[in-house]
Amino acid sequence: MWKNCQQVFSEWRGVLITSPSVAIFLIVLRWGGFLQLLELTAYDRFFRWRPPEPTDSRIALVEINESDIRKAGQWPISDRVLAELLNKIKQQKPRAIGLDIYRDLRVEPGHEELVKVFKTTPNLIGIQKVVKDAYGESLAPPPILDKLGQVGASNMLLDEDGKVRRALLSVKPKHSKTIYSFSAQLALIYLKAEGIKLQVIDANKAKIDLGKAVFVPLRGNEGGYVGADTGGYQILFNYRSHHCRLSLQKQCHVFPTVSMTEVLEDRIPPDFMRSRIVLIGASAESLKDRFFSPYSNSYLTARTGVEIHADLVSQIISAAIDGRPLIQVWEDSVEAMWIVFWSFVGATLGWVFLRIRWKVASIFLAGSILTASCYVAFLGGWWIPVIPPLLALFGSGVTIAVYIAYLERQDRQAIMNLLGQHVTPKIAQAVWRDRHQLLKEGQLMGQKMTATVLFTDLKGFTGISERTDPETLMSWLNEYMSAMSQIILDRDGVIDKFIGDAIMAVFGVPIPSTTPEAIAKEAISAVSCALDMATKVRSLNQQWQAQKRPTVSMRVGIATGTVVAGSLGSYKRLNYTTIGDSVNVAARLESYDKSIDGGICRILIDEETYGYIQGIFPTQFIGSVQLKGREQPVKIYQVLSE
Repeated sequence: MWKNCQQVFSEWRGVLITSPSVAIFLIVLRWGGFLQLLELTAYDRFFRWRPPEPTDSRIALVEINESDIRKAGQWPISDRVLAELLNKIKQQKPRAIGLDIYRDLRVEPGHEELVKVFKTTPNLIGIQKVVKDAYGESLAPPPILDKLGQVGASNMLLDEDGKVRRALLSVKPKHSKTIYSFSAQLALIYLKAEGIKLQVIDANKAKIDLGKAVFVPLRGNEGGYVGADTGGYQILFNYRSHHCRLSLQKQCHVFPTVSMTEVLEDRIPPDFMRSRIVLIGASAESLKDRFFSPYSNSYLTARTGVEIHADLVSQIISAAIDGRPLIQVWEDSVEAMWIVFWSFVGATLGWVFLRIRWKVASIFLAGSILTASCYVAFLGGWWIPVIPPLLALFGSGVTIAVYIAYLERQDRQAIMNLLGQHVTPKIAQAVWRDRHQLLKEGQLMGQKMTATVLFTDLKGFTGISERTDPETLMSWLNEYMSAMSQIILDRDGVIDKFIGDAIMAVFGVPIPSTTPEAIAKEAISAVSCALDMATKVRSLNQQWQAQKRPTVSMRVGIATGTVVAGSLGSYKRLNYTTIGDSVNVAARLESYDKSIDGGICRILIDEETYGYIQGIFPTQFIGSVQLKGREQPVKIYQVLSE
């Protein structure tokens, strides 16, 4: 079991190290607030991608625009005009009226008329700014409405980028009782007529049941937020999506809207406001009562304050009556696991796919799936963070790619260290191509395969070395070795080692030959190599004779069979070598019965090699002999080189 675990870790170490490391880094960034703005931007994008929803006909707006202010002749509008407006609205029997105009001070003429309207309109809700914000100090409510308990808090909750993404349901100022928000007051009046009342179902978590909806207050770290000010009872805004959400047209309204003048002049249908929630507020640009929402990309698409309040009213009653989802979020632990999961996906894709283009394509596909999943969840009312897992996905993919590049550099260096100048570029390229099957931890793994082994040795080298001065001897020997080595490489052999004047070469490694045809090709290459050596030695002898340098003849032993090839040695000094019975046989054939004449190059082969080259090269049978180290006799053949 432990051994299997070690093997799995060894094979997947890049993924198992990279994915948690990147995930932890992203989680730290997430909880450090460094990704908040990016996540909020993605959150806004999801709102803009959402398909349009039907207009909520339960709500109507009475806007006070620039034309209305000009006709009224002043701002704030007088108490008399406001009283007349409220009376006109009351005549249509709306279910609730929201006055989104600060009226802490009288505006003559007509104050007594307005007070009378306030006292006789129990479904009218006024506003007060409970705490100061970026737009100014706190503002008192209309005194009469305050005494009647018909006031709601109008504070807007602005994020660092100035957008309204959170909504206030209630707030408790210091040394005062809890005050419901302006929108919550209006929604509760409407829902009361529907027989829906607010109930606390979990006092510890402040969970509130309202019809089909369950409200849970924000804790400050939801979605993309980190340490947000969660004073009061806050929820996430779930804006209603409309066709005109990004329109630059000034007459684009998200709720049924009429102007103050149209109401005062009776230019609206007599039942336009019946049983609706009616909100009265300013839309004149000169009053600057505008706020940015997820749908805003400029001041021209900013929403008026009364529209924001209306949207929250719609959100509350739609959730309570229609079951329209509220925006929910995951627990911190689930979000952390979400980041870890996508980090693991990125690392796995980067580890599994070898080609860069497949890595990139697969990771981008995974990123698309992640984004689509978060968007679909958003449509269902869940804000699942998308930026941290996306960064984890791409970050782990890039990290694993860098790690693989590092491993490949190590592997390339390992191949060069092991094989050096002992193989041709063709073989080196083949080894590099199949490195994932051949290399493990920077070493060529031991493999059992069928190969042909070639041993060479110079006849009479001991005497030559005794008669020749060292400098001349080494120069002469290096010339011979260079010529023989090049022939081996030209025949796609691998130079295993030099042993004094002897050379060991192997044909069929390190890329295994798996078919009889491929094995035969390697055997033929080995014999051809020996014959090429004979030709080259003959040429060198002519050259050396003219230079009055020693001339030589050589012996070659060739054997084909099963060998084991791989890295051998210590950590500081590794060699790629081949071991096995065929190596011993080739060495014994080279040194066997030195009385057998072969001219300038005697070539002896074993029975297995003969089986592959029979009919291709001229040969003669020497006999079955008992070689040292072998229990069974070996049939020996001589390849005729002259």
